[in-house]
Amino acid sequence: MKLTIDGKQITAQSGQTVLQAAQDNGIDIPNLCYDPRLKPSGSCRLCLVEIEGQRGLQPSCVFEARDGLAVKTNTDEIRDIRKTILELLFCEHKARCTVCDENGKCSLQNYAYEYQLSEESLGRALGTETGPNYTTANLALEYDPDKCIRCGRCVRICEEVQMAHALTFKNRAAETEVTTAFDLPLNESTCVLCGQCISTCPTGALYDRSAIGEGQAKDLVKTRTTCVYCGVGCQIDLNVNPKKNRIVRVTSEVGCIPNDGNLCIKGRFGMDFVGHPERLTTPLIRRDGKLKEATWDEAIGLIADKLTKIKAESGPDSIAGLSSAKCTNEDNYVFQKFIRGGIGTNNVDHCARLCHSSTVAGLARAFGSGAMTNSIDEFKDARCIFVIGSNTPEAHPVIAIGIREAAVKNSAELIIADPREIELVRYAKLHMQQRPGSDVALINAMMNVILAEGLHDRDFIEERTEGFEEIVDAIKEMTPEKAEKITTVPADAIRQAARTYARADSASIVFSMGITQHTTGTDNVLSLANLAMLTGNVGKESAGVNPLRGQNNVQGACDLGALPNVYPGYQSVEDAEIHAKFEKAWDAKLSDKAGLTVVEMFHAIEDGDVRALYLMGENPALSDPNLNRTRKALEKVEFLVCQDVFLSESAQYADVVLPAFSFAEKEGTFTNTERRIQRVRKAVDPPGQTRDDWIIVCDIATAMGIPMQYENTSQIMDEIASVSPIYGGIAYDRIEEVGLQWPCPDRDHPGTKYLHKGEFKRGKGKFHPVRFREPAELPSKEFPLILSTGRQLYQYHTGTLSRKSPAIHQKSPTGYVEIHFKDAKEYGIEDGDSVEVTTTRGKVTTKASVGTQVAKGWLFMPFHFAEGPANMLTNDALDPIAKIPELKVCAAKIRQL
Repeated sequence: MKLTIDGKQITAQSGQTVLQAAQDNGIDIPNLCYDPRLKPSGSCRLCLVEIEGQRGLQPSCVFEARDGLAVKTNTDEIRDIRKTILELLFCEHKARCTVCDENGKCSLQNYAYEYQLSEESLGRALGTETGPNYTTANLALEYDPDKCIRCGRCVRICEEVQMAHALTFKNRAAETEVTTAFDLPLNESTCVLCGQCISTCPTGALYDRSAIGEGQAKDLVKTRTTCVYCGVGCQIDLNVNPKKNRIVRVTSEVGCIPNDGNLCIKGRFGMDFVGHPERLTTPLIRRDGKLKEATWDEAIGLIADKLTKIKAESGPDSIAGLSSAKCTNEDNYVFQKFIRGGIGTNNVDHCARLCHSSTVAGLARAFGSGAMTNSIDEFKDARCIFVIGSNTPEAHPVIAIGIREAAVKNSAELIIADPREIELVRYAKLHMQQRPGSDVALINAMMNVILAEGLHDRDFIEERTEGFEEIVDAIKEMTPEKAEKITTVPADAIRQAARTYARADSASIVFSMGITQHTTGTDNVLSLANLAMLTGNVGKESAGVNPLRGQNNVQGACDLGALPNVYPGYQSVEDAEIHAKFEKAWDAKLSDKAGLTVVEMFHAIEDGDVRALYLMGENPALSDPNLNRTRKALEKVEFLVCQDVFLSESAQYADVVLPAFSFAEKEGTFTNTERRIQRVRKAVDPPGQTRDDWIIVCDIATAMGIPMQYENTSQIMDEIASVSPIYGGIAYDRIEEVGLQWPCPDRDHPGTKYLHKGEFKRGKGKFHPVRFREPAELPSKEFPLILSTGRQLYQYHTGTLSRKSPAIHQKSPTGYVEIHFKDAKEYGIEDGDSVEVTTTRGKVTTKASVGTQVAKGWLFMPFHFAEGPANMLTNDALDPIAKIPELKVCAAKIRQL
């Protein structure tokens, strides 16, 4: 549609307001209560405009744009009214702009200057500067009522976007203030400390507590980069005080892809680790049993000598390396190239083995590609979302925003299958609380109903798939009644879930490690692929099978070949043609047999087959299953090199420790869960003698007589594009503004929003017959409970980064075990009691969290904490295909201490 604003004809989209149409066309209309993430309220009246044919001035943020409208935004009358509104606001605004931390960023201040408020008007607001007024007793955020203009944006974003419903107003008129329900302390309310209220506040009334006095907004330098927490890949701006070389605050621009300005507690308040005093700043070498400071020449020389000696004595397969999902694509590419081309072995892996190797194995078999099929932005438009084995609000909180929006605002039908009562359950049509380890039975039973009731997509199955007849028997034998006995989910609930999913025009499956971390992990993924193909929900928007990657660059580390069986781009090391291609590209003799996986490496250390281990950014002493066994292997290995930003639990076993850059000190890229390659940029100078990860690896290779040199990370990406077809069109100049999604085969390709449109990567999608198998370990008389482990919102992986944040530590100081209140009563346990949890592999002490989040007979522990580490208890039995350990199910017992 066409309309005219201030004499200029513009085009507007259907459903837009006048304000939105103006902003899209570069026309500024002042506003204070508007945020494009929120439903317009029209409360500040600053956006009033004159519309031909309308009586009186109209708030442009709520007036719908229509064809033929004639709008004036800047008449004398409008300017006078806006000036009066601003003067009234300043009557109650008791802050001195010149000393306020928001100076240069505050919308109210900017409008005061633009509309030339008098010194008298501004003077009434100045008052006496008394320093920060702490009101929340919270280390993350603060509220200053003297700066508040009561626009309501903070309350609305908490309700409409985050849906935490933590904030409200109290009192009336000039005494109105923002508070929590019943005036509870913030940490006792439903607040999840996402900081969304800070992001939308136009005046700085809500602000980062740690940023107070650290620099005014006008003096801070912003650097756009990619968040280092989780696989969402949120785009963030690191606001740095250049004089102090310190990250003062983290912000995110509304409209940026993929997070639209939304962040979680870790992304907004969890960057303290960058400048933390415990950062490694110099190499360390173990001398006389203790780690002591050394020079880079000493450290690299020792590593080169030891690796060369071990390789000569025992062959290249006696050396292994663990790359990292926390490092950049460029770091991972160089690391795996060194292990393969420099050492001569495929013994390279990383923590994806512990989280999503079964995803890669299963989806590659079924579809031809092991990645998330669709994009994050598509969730909000799905008609049905089936979330299984994913605690999305805690592990991927920004993605959860889109899922909530789909269910609450867009009437999508949400189905949750999870042994725990996760936060998304409150928005769900149905919650199936299956027994841990029974996922195949549940999914097969849903398919049983779909087949029996003729709800399958016959045309899709016939035209785009193969192997359908082979799965029919496995599906038919798993009736809902049979599945109920296995899963504990009522048969009628299974039928309801099946019908809801199958009848939706577009149904999206969302899963994570609740599906993958099993000895049947690959089977679980194949079952979900079967379900999606059975209903034709692959190869179209807002559908598909969508594994949510846990760490910031798990996807990229896999893409770039930090796996023992594939080169970059998932090209098999055992394929003769591909093997020859990489030998030529790298000018090196390469091994043609698959290497060892993470857990297999530690078993090989036990057997004496692996003598040297090189860790880059990995912490197996806390992340791996059956920690007693893992730590004994770390003690036993002849030569251990750890490259990290902190002296982690694993680094404490090392013979050489190498200090590396953090993400805020380096250039490169991460690839997020939706396959989007995004830039990482340097924001602060690195501390001490730290070096970039890829440079360290190149230095070691060079010292071993293996030339590996690059001028910069852009050159590394160019090499990646030359050897990996899915990254063929990726170059830094193409992803400066917005990242691209692979496959992107050439520089003219726009990237791929969703996979398998028209044709699967493997040609036809393949059904796989999968039958239910029990977990490797079941409850017994001695160990009567089922223990599962996972993540929580406030921590990240092994806590190496997140536990350095005071704001996060205040909210999440220690680990715990969740137990149902009936079990707690039976064992004489009360909430907060110290308890001992035991399995056949070990015992830990932690605190009890009593409630209903887990069902009777089940326990849950987060794995982030070194004190009482959950992985001391977990089972290292492996999926036979993906070699992923069974972190989600083991038999346990509990007692009060």
